[in-house]
This record gives sequence, C-alpha cells and structure tokens, in this order.
Amino acid sequence: MVKITDVARRAGVSPSTVSYALSGKRPISDETRRRVEAAARDLGYRPHAARALAGGEPNVLALAAPLRAGVHVPVVMRLVVSVVTTARAHDHDVLLLTQEEAEAGLSRAVDTASVGGLLLTDVELHDPRLPRLRSLDRPSVLIGVPARAYGLTCVDLDFRAAGEACVNHLAELGHRTVALVGSPPEVYLRRTAYAHHLMHGFTTAATRHGLASSVHPGGPDPATAPRLAERLLHEHPALTAVVVHNEPLLAPLSAAFEHLGLRIPADLSVMAVCPDDLATTPRVPVTSVSLPADELGAHAVDLLIRKLHGTPVPETTLLAPRLTERASTSRRTA
Repeated sequence: MVKITDVARRAGVSPSTVSYALSGKRPISDETRRRVEAAARDLGYRPHAARALAGGEPNVLALAAPLRAGVHVPVVMRLVVSVVTTARAHDHDVLLLTQEEAEAGLSRAVDTASVGGLLLTDVELHDPRLPRLRSLDRPSVLIGVPARAYGLTCVDLDFRAAGEACVNHLAELGHRTVALVGSPPEVYLRRTAYAHHLMHGFTTAATRHGLASSVHPGGPDPATAPRLAERLLHEHPALTAVVVHNEPLLAPLSAAFEHLGLRIPADLSVMAVCPDDLATTPRVPVTSVSLPADELGAHAVDLLIRKLHGTPVPETTLLAPRLTERASTSRRTA
C-alpha cells in the first residue's frame, strides 16, 4: 500500500504538507498542491483510506528533551511549556520524549503516524542524532546549533555573542581578571553546543581585550558553592569579576563570596547568563544576559509549522543577547 510518506518523497515535501494539500484544511500554494496531487496520482495513493488507517492527519509535534545529568530541569520545563503552548495555538499537540534515546527514540517518534515534525533540545556539537535526522522524511528543528548545521534548521540564543557581551561589559568597567563559572563538567564532556559556544565567546573576548581569564565548570549542587568560591579566590588572587552560566549556583555563589568578606560589586562584580527572574534572586540583583526559554520555544515551533506548510525557513536563527545592567557590577577603581 502506498503511504503518505511515499507521496511526500515523490513531491519533495513533508507528509503534513501532503495531508494539508489533499484535505484542504490548511492553505497551500497552488504549485505545491499541484505537485502533491500529481505525485498522488502517479503512485495511486488513496488519501481517505490512508488517513483512516493512520488515525487522521499528522497533528503532533515530537519534542526530544532528554533530562540528562547536568541539565537544569526548571529551564527545560520553561522551554517545554512554551513549545506546548505555541503548538496548541497552531492546533498541534506535543509528544514529549525525555529519555536519552538518541536515534532509537527518533525512529519510534516518526513511526507514530500522527507525528508530523520533530523538535530537539540539548544539542551537541557533534550530535549522534543528526545523521538520522537528516535522513528522515519529516521536518525538524533543533533548539541548539551543532558544529555543522548543513541541511538542518536551528534556533538558539547566540551564546557566543552572549559570552562576548559579558566580557565587553566588564572590560568597559575596567576589570582585568575575569572568570567564567560554567555548566557542570558532564555538559562540557558531552560537548553540548550552548556551553561550548558561550565559553568560546567568553575566552575570545577576554583575549581581544587583553584580560586574564579562566573557565571553571560548576557542579549542579548549590552546597558546592562555598568551596568553589574559596578555590576561585585562592587560584586567582587578582580576580575582580565572575560570570556565572549555571543557574543553580548563581544565588549560593554570590552569598558565598559575601560570606568570605567580599562586597558585591565594590570588591567583586558578578554577572550571569540566566532567565531574568533568577538574576533578581540574590541579595544584590545580578547584571545578566537573558536566557529566553519562552522565546526559544515559540520560535522553534513557528519554524517547524512553517516547514510543515512548505514555507522556506533560514538554516540558523540566532536570538541576539539582551544584557540588563543591575547592581552587581560596577567600575573598577583600583
């Protein structure tokens, strides 16, 4: 029996586009509709019988959001809620995949007749899911940017520019020795894209400004903050500024520095890359680059829906970093 995926492959479109073109339930360009109808005729496709067997046109988006070690679940859940809310606005439901299933999980998702497209988070620079993703007959969007994005659609915060923005701000304030407290070690070991992009932006900007810089992966346990603060000050006596890209550590690390007798920002400036509400949690509100989880989820779904409709989309969409200056950074006077 000829399947909807066979028609999609012949017409050069997604299975959802075939469904929309033949059912008339969504606007499709005349050229695409004619191409789909010709492919269906050539293959002898019987759409009504096929839809009955499949249980309806594809109206589900699969979201692969593996809850791996080192992932900050509250931020992931903000992204998930945004994806679900935006998908519902487009009359789609969301199938959430949270296990670390790699290719097997993707294959099971696309084998589900109602899944029309896929969204992937926690993207690695050399993600093992990408070869399978490129071979699928369904559209996809990555929330993250791998080292080689050809043939894929990606959206993310411009983490490299975010790291640069933090260092630029500190350099303008006269700081000469800066440190990055980054994601947990396992995130770097997996070569997770966002962590490496931010680290690269941070170190590149520090070199350009002639600053002494260092990078320190931070564990996810807030109880480790006091030891980390002590180690940073011991290893870098001239340290005057810290950038934190680790949500669970932001408030406890700020408190640990103050407990050691440092005044924020008079003795030590603190910055973060995090959601805006977390930046206001420490006693001294933190200057930060916003991590726009809600915006990323909405952008990803919008891109995927456009692909389902056969509309061309850019290969990579990077959201510009937004830096908000608060009380935790100040000019270095000595």
